[in-house]
Amino acid sequence: MEPERARELLAAERKRIERVLSRRRHEEDSEPADEFDAANLASDLYQDEFDEGLGDDLREQLAAVERAEARLAAGTYGLSIESGDPIPDERLEILPAAERTADEERARS
Repeated sequence: MEPERARELLAAERKRIERVLSRRRHEEDSEPADEFDAANLASDLYQDEFDEGLGDDLREQLAAVERAEARLAAGTYGLSIESGDPIPDERLEILPAAERTADEERARS
C-alpha cells in the first residue's frame, strides 16, 4: 500500500475513534425519585459498565492506530508483526491498523 493512502486511512480511523470517544458519555436522564428505584439503579449501573467497556475497547483501538502510525514511519506498515508477511491491501483498507494477516488473526482466536 502506498504510504500516502495508509496515512489517509489511519487518519480517518483515528478521527472515527476519537469522535466516538468524545460522544460516549453516559448522560444522566433519571428523575430525582428514580434514585430509589432498584430497576433504574440497575439500568444505570449496566449502562455505566457498558460505557466503561466500550471506552476500554476504543482506547485499545486508538493504541493500535498509534502502533500502525509508528510502523508506517519505520517503513514496516503492511507487514505482519508476527511473521513479517505482507498484509493484503484489501485487509488494510478495511482494518487500517491491522497488525497480522487474517490467517494469523484466526489462529490466535
